Amino acid sequence: MLNKLSGWSDTIVAIATAPGTGAIATIRLSGNDSFAIIDKLFPSKKISEQLSHTIHFGLLKLDGVAIDEVVIAVFKGPKSYTGEDTIEIGCHGSIFIQQKILNACTQKGARLAKPGEFTQRAFLHGKMDLTQAEAVADLIAANTEASQKNALNNIRGGFSDELKLMRDELIQFAALIELELDFATEDVEFADRTKFYDLLNRITKTTDYLVRSFQLGNVIKNGVTVAIIGKPNAGKSTLLNTLLNENRAIVSDIAGTTRDTIEEVLNIRGILFRLIDTAGIRSHSSDVIENIGIEKSFEKMKTADIVLYIFDINEETPGSLQKQKQIFDEAGIQYLLAANKADISTAGNIFSDDNIFHISAKNKSNIENLTDALYEKTVRDTLSEDNTIITNARHYDALVKVRSSLSDIMSGLDTNVSGDLLSLDIRSCLYYLGEITGEVTNEDKLDFIFSKFCIGK
Repeated sequence: MLNKLSGWSDTIVAIATAPGTGAIATIRLSGNDSFAIIDKLFPSKKISEQLSHTIHFGLLKLDGVAIDEVVIAVFKGPKSYTGEDTIEIGCHGSIFIQQKILNACTQKGARLAKPGEFTQRAFLHGKMDLTQAEAVADLIAANTEASQKNALNNIRGGFSDELKLMRDELIQFAALIELELDFATEDVEFADRTKFYDLLNRITKTTDYLVRSFQLGNVIKNGVTVAIIGKPNAGKSTLLNTLLNENRAIVSDIAGTTRDTIEEVLNIRGILFRLIDTAGIRSHSSDVIENIGIEKSFEKMKTADIVLYIFDINEETPGSLQKQKQIFDEAGIQYLLAANKADISTAGNIFSDDNIFHISAKNKSNIENLTDALYEKTVRDTLSEDNTIITNARHYDALVKVRSSLSDIMSGLDTNVSGDLLSLDIRSCLYYLGEITGEVTNEDKLDFIFSKFCIGK
């Protein structure tokens, strides 16, 4: 178990706003000497004597030379983000001014913060657990409504609360079973096995849900990869342009115009869909460059989350479409079928399958139904800020181990193993739960996790 506060007494400083020039910028100080350092730079008033959660305006100076007019926000520990004495300096957004203030703080005793060190200190001072700390990074990186809602739910403790409840109940039974070991010669039972079975079933159900949610979580965090596949001149590039509402891909009647894959992003109901326009697939081409593009199309098709197969309704035959569907099915590829140029169709009802979307990419006809189907086919679950969804691979790996430990405990109960062996399985389960929240960790693991944060957070 990590000694959380060892070696964390110095004062750190960093620019907390995004790099570059802006109207204002924020520079953050945290640590035991934050107030002493700012007192040396802010002669307008003695900041160390001011009340917490107050704001003060004046000149920031280094050795009597003015640097900038600033606003100083005071947060006295433990009622601060990090749990330490914290200062936030609001200055003008000149890169030169930001660097001057940063240098002034380091000259007076602060050191430059490492990536994620402010949030790491918040964790070490018990302001949040590790899942909440990681959710801070997720919220900063959120680029859709779905990722923002999920990160915010975790920061508020949605995931932590579920884990804490599971862990607390398991600890109670572990204590009772270990108490039985002290009275082994008297053959007594303090832990009600029936209630323990009920608890294990509830925890297993919750764990299974969380493990399954990782698939959706991966979609929320990384988006859905959609490979737009089809024969030359089927309308793939036109469809891409229509979906994006801009002329991103070159459209031509000449077969083989798209030589390389083109990737763009579309937001559908708060989920990012990464659209890949591929080279048209045909059996023979004398163009070496086009053949390379076709090979890439097959590669993208195999790695995509879903394939959108678009075909010219006036050129495709039911037989060739059936062969294409068979290829997808045998490869285990998820797909949607779009019959393009339906506005000038001469094929009648030859493609009347409900699973085929009749569209006109050029005239933007029935496109909304197609995007709705893309969402329903890949996302499925209802996104809600109240639902806990796993987006972190570290959490997923630990939960898989929790599930395995729960299975071992159940097997032990079924076979009436001794209390000491049962206790070991429970302790193993508690260990993996503690790994998620940071109750069981080490400094190397923490340094790795927080190194992925931005500096100043």
